[in-house]
Formats: sequence, structure tokens, C-alpha cells
Amino acid sequence: MKLRANFTVMLSLAAACLLSSCGPLSTTSTVSTSSSSSPADDLNAINANVQHFLAAANNKDLNGIMAYYGPDENVVMFDSVPPRQYVGATAIRKDWEQFLATYPTTMHFDLVDWKVEADSNLAYGHGFVRVTGPAKDGTQQDMTVRITDVYKKVDGKWVTIHEHVSWPVDPVTGKVDFNSKP
Repeated sequence: MKLRANFTVMLSLAAACLLSSCGPLSTTSTVSTSSSSSPADDLNAINANVQHFLAAANNKDLNGIMAYYGPDENVVMFDSVPPRQYVGATAIRKDWEQFLATYPTTMHFDLVDWKVEADSNLAYGHGFVRVTGPAKDGTQQDMTVRITDVYKKVDGKWVTIHEHVSWPVDPVTGKVDFNSKP
């Protein structure tokens, strides 16, 4: 039975593959851990990383944003914009540079319905991120993406090793739903 539970956790991690981390302390979080840190410590560390990421994104602080991700070339992001896959911190940094450039003045990130699960040295979070702000042409942008992040504890620090960002698409019309609600 334990093997099946572990398989389910690993299958969930593989299926999730994804923004963000967890949101305010009102989000749902569970941890099962066998490492030296307590479950509460792990959740607090992941929550703190997510809050630092959100603050960095809202301040357009590229270095702060990149601190959320693993520092090496093994981190992977499946983004909602082409080329759909970015492998390595260098590629993810370039993707973020391009994204930040689309909002020349300000933008705002809100995390909604964020939930986190953790087990020893692996964790995942999933929910929605709403991004608002004026685009280069002055039009007000408002979009909500689905996001799933996979975290790994590396040298005692939780980092994002895989992120998946997407929008739902209506299969009949082929149109993206930029403001999807759960």
C-alpha cells in the first residue's frame, strides 16, 4: 500500500510539472517528511519562497524572480507562450526578461487557490496566477494562468525544478480562455 501511495505522489509530481509555490498562509498545504526539518518548517520555507517570488515579480526584479528557480541548467519550464519549453536557468531568465518587457511600467501578480503538497525532499504546488497591468501599447492586460510548480530541497533550500504554465483552450473554437475561473 505504501508503494502505491509513493507511486501516486510521484505520478502526481510528474503530471503536475509546474509558478509559482504557495501563496498566503490561507492556502492548503500538507507535508510528509522524513528529513531533519519539520513539516511546518518545510511549508514555511516553500511559502516564503513563493511570497518572495510574488514580490519580485510585482517589482519586476529579475534577480529576485530567478532566486525562485534552481540555479542550474536542469530546471525546466513549460510556458504558455512559444517555444513552450525552456530548459535551464539561462533560458528561463531570458523568457522572464521578454515577459517583463511586455509590461514596461507596472504589473501585478495575484496567487489564487494555491495548494502545496510535500514529501521529504520533493514538493509541488498548483493554482492560478492572475497578471494585470498596462501592456506596451497602453491597453490594460488581465489574464489568469494555471500553474504547477515542482520543488526539490537542495542543500536544505526549496527551489523550483519544474514549472508548467498554461491556459485552458476551448476544443471546439480553439480559443484560449485568458480569464478562466475554477
